[in-house]
Amino acid sequence: MRHEKSDIYRMSGVKLMTSKKIEASNLVLISTNESENRVKIAKTYFQLERKLLNHIFNLEKELARYTLKEIQTILSDYIPESSTKAIQYYFIVMSSMVTRRMKEEKLLNDENAFTFNATCIVLIEQNLTEANAVEIGDELIEFYCYILKERDTPKLSHDTVNEVIQYINTNVEKQLVVEEIAKQFNVSTSHLSRIFREYTSVTLVEFIMIRKIEEVQYYLRFTDQKISEIAKKFHFCNQSYFTRVFKKYTGFTPMRFRKDLSGNYFQFSFNQDDSL
Repeated sequence: MRHEKSDIYRMSGVKLMTSKKIEASNLVLISTNESENRVKIAKTYFQLERKLLNHIFNLEKELARYTLKEIQTILSDYIPESSTKAIQYYFIVMSSMVTRRMKEEKLLNDENAFTFNATCIVLIEQNLTEANAVEIGDELIEFYCYILKERDTPKLSHDTVNEVIQYINTNVEKQLVVEEIAKQFNVSTSHLSRIFREYTSVTLVEFIMIRKIEEVQYYLRFTDQKISEIAKKFHFCNQSYFTRVFKKYTGFTPMRFRKDLSGNYFQFSFNQDDSL
């Protein structure tokens, strides 16, 4: 059967039109699938973010670290060409969210909240690289939990001991002397020393030292102050003594602790039995 040229052109046109419609349909299908995938990713992302904040404020460090790694994976997969920058921005946003919630829960005043957030931003911007993004994320979680736990109100069963602990926490950078603390609370030195050890299992002198070492870790990790200056700031008699005491409690020299971001913080906890 012969076809006129015009018939062939018409048939070709039908094929061409059909081909274009199929191509357009495929594009719509791809676009729909991509849209659905983006919605799914966004939903997962915000679910993980809520979980992350809950883990942090419940001091669930390992769960918080795992959840943060999941968020980092989403960002890396979604923006592969700029994943490091995306993670950097997210860490800064995360620090702001944590700071804001600490402020709302009255764990930080305005000045401390600003300092805390600025410290996190400096840590992120000065240290984050593609190679250490996970390590920096772990360090931030460690720091958040450290600050949160530090601001826990003591719950020992002796009011004076609780108040003394809060006093030491507030004045940890000052030169703290047992006799002066006893005067502050209108009790004798011997009585204060006795009840403090009875309810905490450590002497008052040792607890003062413990709190100073805990606080010093922040200055070593997040400031560029010289170790000798930090030792002086916390009223250690000399750098050699400071190094010896610091290593006793943390297992590291101040220099090594400063360089090794993967090292955990030393943090003292009262035994559960001590609060009875």
